[in-house]
Amino acid sequence: MTTGRLASVSSPYLAPDEQDESTDDTPKEACGVFGVFAPGQPVAHLTYLGLYALQHRGQESAGMAVSDGETLTVVKEMGLVSNAFDDRTLSALSGDLAIGHNRYSTTGSSTWRNAQPVYRGVDHVEFALGHNGNLVNTEALAAEAGMLPGTVTSDTDLMAELLTTSLLTRHDLEPGEAFEAALAEVLPRLKGAFSLVFADRERIIGVRDPNGFRPLCLGRLDGGWVLASESPALDVIGAHLVRELEPGEVVVIDRSGCRSLHPFPHDEVDPRLCLFEFIYFARPDSVLYGQSVHHARVRMGEALAEQAPVDADLVMGVPESGIPAAEGYARRSGINFGHGLVKNRYIGRTFIAPTQALRSAAVRMKLNPLRDNIEDQRLIVVDDSIVRGTTTRSMVRMLRDAGAKEVHLRVSSPPYRWPCFYGMDTGSRGELLAANLTVDEIREYLDVDSLTYLSLDQLLEATGTVGAGFCSACLTGDYPIEIPTNLSKQMLDHPDDSSVPERAMPVLVDDPEGGLPVEDAARLFDRT
Repeated sequence: MTTGRLASVSSPYLAPDEQDESTDDTPKEACGVFGVFAPGQPVAHLTYLGLYALQHRGQESAGMAVSDGETLTVVKEMGLVSNAFDDRTLSALSGDLAIGHNRYSTTGSSTWRNAQPVYRGVDHVEFALGHNGNLVNTEALAAEAGMLPGTVTSDTDLMAELLTTSLLTRHDLEPGEAFEAALAEVLPRLKGAFSLVFADRERIIGVRDPNGFRPLCLGRLDGGWVLASESPALDVIGAHLVRELEPGEVVVIDRSGCRSLHPFPHDEVDPRLCLFEFIYFARPDSVLYGQSVHHARVRMGEALAEQAPVDADLVMGVPESGIPAAEGYARRSGINFGHGLVKNRYIGRTFIAPTQALRSAAVRMKLNPLRDNIEDQRLIVVDDSIVRGTTTRSMVRMLRDAGAKEVHLRVSSPPYRWPCFYGMDTGSRGELLAANLTVDEIREYLDVDSLTYLSLDQLLEATGTVGAGFCSACLTGDYPIEIPTNLSKQMLDHPDDSSVPERAMPVLVDDPEGGLPVEDAARLFDRT
């Protein structure tokens, strides 16, 4: 985990310093998964398109596994989907079924070995696995199985190893029966968030954990079936959404069709979709709980306008995820909607900036103000969340430098105070701005004229599915599943493993302005 610090600033308030993602303090997703069973169709190319539609869910690595009925071939590479595959690679991957994966690491370092799909072969069974989420009992499972650090290097690798061990006891079964029996044994032992796609030689399988923390949907393609983290991945290949998988459901797709299994104990099934899927993660054109994500975000903005009206000249959103809520705020308030920031759409993961000057420049790589729209204007700026606050503060400074007369910040979610352990990477609690400062102190640090967060009740109502079941642990501290003490990203790494890249190790930024540890800064405000 990176080391949290608060940098000294000219005001009496302190804020988290940039970490290894030095110019991006937004929440980080875990992964995107995709699967297609479509005999006679170019499944590798379809998977490529599906992964492209899910690129926002993970940019560290990409991979796919393709079966022609006799051989299961896995190709994976670090970087974006376009880095991992080209026409030559895809044309060589012929078959009837495939699964794909985009990764952002939450357990296991960002290395090629941990790129997915993970592959295993045992006797007459071979399979590949892609995982979106994060197990919370990884260390306990590894200890129970007698696996030493370095034996497995991610929670996905651990799942594959547990399935392999189970398969070794099922020589008397046909491959499909053996694999389903192994799943029935292993899946109920897993705790945490896991939306999974599997492929063997003849079938694809989708799994959603009993809480349904991470999304997974089922689609119908001409002559086939599709599994995907989000519905836009279905749209891009011409499939249509059939439904979302239920929490605790296993879907098996082969030549005989699509069928469902339910291996988890009934009393453990408790729907808790991550609320941040609606707030930030999911694409606006996605459908979750049967609701349009875009329309939900517009309703969040409308609720903000009712909760915190203010006299202003222009409503603007922080690109991209803040724009629908800004549209909603403008619609409900009657104040003109406009654009005040331009986002560079070609910026992905940014570099570690060693100085404050370079960090400020790196923020401008992503966002730049539209001076003609901003100058002499009283602005209402709508964003989806504030995590560490570094990007937000730089953005506000840009707006003021561009001539904004007033800046009123409206956030379409409650204060982000608790770390996530179910597949979202936001750092420790000491790195979270709202965990250490009051709303008024945050307002002063960000240098905005007013600051309002959307209340949790109004946020839930805006989703359009109040009673459907959500996890809001990052906002409330109410964790649906008990969290063990050790959940660091490198918990499975061997202590002497030199393959862990520098960006996955603790980073201490050489800040010319100095800095204080988060705990010391909190004490300045009489809190621990």
